[in-house]
Amino acid sequence: MLAGVPVCGSCRSLVAELDARFCPACGRTLEMCPPSRLTEGTVLPLGYGDAQLGEVIGEGGMGIVRKGWLHYAPNGSRSGTPDHPVAIKILNPLLRSRERARRLFVGEGVALDRVSHPNIVHFFGMTEHQSQLALVMEWVEGAPLSEHIRDHIRDRQPSGLPCMPMVPAWHYFSQLLGALAAIHALQIVHRDVKPSNILIRRDGMVKLTDFGIARLPASSARLSGGLAPGTGAYMSPEQVTAGHIDARSDLYAAAIVLFEMLTGRTPFDVKGRSELAIRTAQLEEPPPPVTALVPQAPAILDLILARALAKDPMHRFPNAIELGEALRQSLGLPDSPGWIAQRRLAGAAAKLSRAASAIPDRTADEEEALKLRTDVMQAYGT
Repeated sequence: MLAGVPVCGSCRSLVAELDARFCPACGRTLEMCPPSRLTEGTVLPLGYGDAQLGEVIGEGGMGIVRKGWLHYAPNGSRSGTPDHPVAIKILNPLLRSRERARRLFVGEGVALDRVSHPNIVHFFGMTEHQSQLALVMEWVEGAPLSEHIRDHIRDRQPSGLPCMPMVPAWHYFSQLLGALAAIHALQIVHRDVKPSNILIRRDGMVKLTDFGIARLPASSARLSGGLAPGTGAYMSPEQVTAGHIDARSDLYAAAIVLFEMLTGRTPFDVKGRSELAIRTAQLEEPPPPVTALVPQAPAILDLILARALAKDPMHRFPNAIELGEALRQSLGLPDSPGWIAQRRLAGAAAKLSRAASAIPDRTADEEEALKLRTDVMQAYGT
């Protein structure tokens, strides 16, 4: 198998097959470059412009994330668009020859390329430079939800709440549900929904990120190698056992995020427990009621989360919008313009996910979805 990366050097098309020798879009031979490290100042070609690497802002097992700057070509298709900062995720050069790592990295790019939603980080493209993969994504000025949760725990509410009040928690949660509804319409399962992967922009807009282990349609075995990736405290029982997963697995994780926003802790992460013990608890223990940790919470919240965290996926809410509606109506939360737009956009995403031949006027559907995306952004203050 070739040791190169699946981006055509001529037309910049993403090549899904890592061992491809020819670009399926333009037919040209895929030339492979010698390996090297990408450093600050390196310019990555994107076809319609260039992304220049800046300082390192994060690092993990799969690679590093750098802040960068996107420059648009003066005579390109996006001429006139102002240059702006971006986040650039680079696959660890030590993993470039490992098929599974490369497949997961490419899978993240493919997943992001398929989705356009206000609450999902925008994808500007995947590129390959000197045999290294890089994803160019939206730069989010803000902090992850995990930091917001820590701040609320530290600065305990005067009312005695251990973490967030319900209204701000719903503001974030409703946007997360909108993002999940969109990817689930495309049969994409995120598989790693957790507060550190939910970015909160300074204006309160939520951005779901890190699709590194996302499962794409008909490709779970190929992308995951049959393993059970994820973060123990947020994994559904079927994910822990490497069983069949679908949208309800993400909704299970989302419910744990809501539980944590309200209580300051996850249901099964008891102090001193190991990662293995937490995963075992996901299989064997019922979640504690929210009212045991937040006495002010309405009892109906216990019932909603008990269903959302059911061990059997068949007993959970079938989709993100139904979970949100059950929560909103039961707690008497207002049917805000943002949530109305999220519901309508989820419906538009479902229509667009069907085969083109089954949609009589796809252009009209795309225009409707574009308008609804604008409605969501305006409703949340963008």
